[in-house]
Amino acid sequence: MNYHSPKDEFNDGENVNFSDNAHMDDLLAARLSRRLALQGGIGVTTGLLLGGSAMAAQGQASGAARAKKAALKLGFGSVAKHRDDKVSLPAGYQMSILHALGDPMHWGDESWKGDGSESADSYNRRIGDGHDGMYFFGLGEAGKFDAKRSDRGLLCVNHEYVVAPYALHPNGKTSGAARVASEVEKEIYAHGVSVVEVKRDAKGTGMGMVRGSRFNRRITSATTMAFAGPVKGSELVQTRFSPDGMKTRGTNNNCANGYTPWGTYLTCEENYTNVISRAAGDDAKRSAKEITGLKRYGMTDGRKSPYLWDTAGSDDLFARWNSAVTGATAGDDYRNIFNTFGWVVEIDPFNPDSTPVKRSTLGRFNHEGAWPVPAVKGQPVVIYSGDDSRNEYIYKFVSKALWDEADVNGGLAAGAKYLDEGQLYVARFNADGSGEWLELAHGKNGLDASNKLYAFADQADVLIHARLAADAVGATKMDRPEWGAVNPLNHEVYMTLTNNSNRVDPNATPTGSQLKPDAANPRYYSDSHNANGKTKVNKGNPNGHIIRWKEAGAQAATRFSWDIYLFGAEDDAAADVNLSGLTAVNDFSSPDGLYFDPRGLLWIQTDDNAYTDETNCMMLAAVPGKVGDGGKVTAAGGTETRVGAKATPDSVRRFLVGPKDCEITGIAITPDGRTMFCNIQHPGEDSKLDALSSHWPDSQTNPGSTKRPRSATMVITRTDGGPIGL
Repeated sequence: MNYHSPKDEFNDGENVNFSDNAHMDDLLAARLSRRLALQGGIGVTTGLLLGGSAMAAQGQASGAARAKKAALKLGFGSVAKHRDDKVSLPAGYQMSILHALGDPMHWGDESWKGDGSESADSYNRRIGDGHDGMYFFGLGEAGKFDAKRSDRGLLCVNHEYVVAPYALHPNGKTSGAARVASEVEKEIYAHGVSVVEVKRDAKGTGMGMVRGSRFNRRITSATTMAFAGPVKGSELVQTRFSPDGMKTRGTNNNCANGYTPWGTYLTCEENYTNVISRAAGDDAKRSAKEITGLKRYGMTDGRKSPYLWDTAGSDDLFARWNSAVTGATAGDDYRNIFNTFGWVVEIDPFNPDSTPVKRSTLGRFNHEGAWPVPAVKGQPVVIYSGDDSRNEYIYKFVSKALWDEADVNGGLAAGAKYLDEGQLYVARFNADGSGEWLELAHGKNGLDASNKLYAFADQADVLIHARLAADAVGATKMDRPEWGAVNPLNHEVYMTLTNNSNRVDPNATPTGSQLKPDAANPRYYSDSHNANGKTKVNKGNPNGHIIRWKEAGAQAATRFSWDIYLFGAEDDAAADVNLSGLTAVNDFSSPDGLYFDPRGLLWIQTDDNAYTDETNCMMLAAVPGKVGDGGKVTAAGGTETRVGAKATPDSVRRFLVGPKDCEITGIAITPDGRTMFCNIQHPGEDSKLDALSSHWPDSQTNPGSTKRPRSATMVITRTDGGPIGL
């Protein structure tokens, strides 16, 4: 997320993976040779690649039966591309604003005035900034989770970051080497998560926020959090706030999300490097091992956070954002503050007094989200994650405990049962369309103190430095893994790979962080883009793609098969770039948000800067096929890969186009399919306070508006009250 962030920020495109992992083709050749020798020939190997076990066959058959029941057909006209300052929807659809930055959640606080005059403290009770991932939880009459309820629920929304110059402060961010404390305090409280009760109106076609609900709550960058799992109590997370390493303070840069079958919300910490600084000369006070870990996550010696929160004063609220060694022990300073972010945080929205928990077993990296497989009785809970940065990895968590429906409404106690013990894996994508999940466990796969890349002391060390562990086991570097989604009809998994400028000509010699294309990330090409009257040439994989995979048997399997579902491209691009055959009704660039609704429709959202000279960011709806429904192709640059069936207007269609300078992100649909929630993040992001490029959401109904733009959550319904998309 936040692809358009200022150039001095550590955004989700920044690369810090300089590991020398072998190319997948070389690894595949070595493995196949070994398997043939050890397992008795080509027949066994073919079975492995195709997932040819009895369990796989049973899974495929049950998946086919589920898919046969769903006769999905897109039922709306494609929305045209545009660059207007409004949200466009298909004919027969309507939208309203549920809440936007600064809207009060309780009684007693004034409405947002649009001049930045709201107090910092009030943002503990106001909607935060940078709306992002979200989830709708049905709310039963007893105040508990009801998965079938659609007319009343709790909506959890992430607030990824602050658009400070024009949205939050009276005159934008005050310039100077040191930040103003009141401004920083407001920004700290504007990050995090909002939980609000929502309810359908009397007509049954709209949905509104229940102001003053006892469930309404803000979780911010100052909220106390507990640690759980192997990292709990580790010396690597000890700070002045928690010398015993049992808790921490705040969740930050919350991008995508997830949910649990027992009814809790998972919020994920992505670009947390943005808010943490490290004083120059700190390397001299660190061990070589510490320096390796810090650099791998982008926290270099002397790095200044673009937010500069640590400069606002000596109060602990501000000082904790400086990760330098200043005291005698870790309990005297915040040298380990960096290790306390990058986690999946579990929140119980049904218990406003509960303390959020950072579930360390799911690993630490730029968590874009945490996407569960629909729970199956007697099977483990399985959750997929992407690490959103160039050349990073895709992960899977498999719980030790097996799912029991009696744990629905079990709250954070259920979370401890399923999320604090289990296995974390990282993906390797092979050139022949097979893949493997490589376990990240201390004492396995060379992850111990003898490892030459990084000496892993224990499982807490492996999880805190999951990127280094993934480097060590030879995972496949991907083109910015962002959102994932699991098809409820057949449990195949999809993940957006937004773009990667680090891919280079296959005939060139890569340097630094550059990579040649491979089968899972196959394209290399140039794309011209007009930005502010200047022509910019994007090279590598500017438009991104969506990969998908099918596990070889049960969801906890350690092998899978894969193909590329769709390639982002402009409709008039060359055939070896536009490999999915996109046309004007469904072309897109930089896929980011991804969501399967309960009926099996796939929703694709974009966060783009490679096609915005022609259109604002958008959302599309798709009727997906299945892994293997396409064939082999040769991509731009000459790399062969596997691609899904080509898109048609009937299988992929543009549903929405947003206002100027925005990102379309976050989506949830009620169980009955009649109400959609969708976020518009940072409209007018490229603005200055005295030269605003957007005035949305006010410009939606008032084209002549001069109001400041702000992120917001929309409610989208059909005018006849029917199901969305069909």
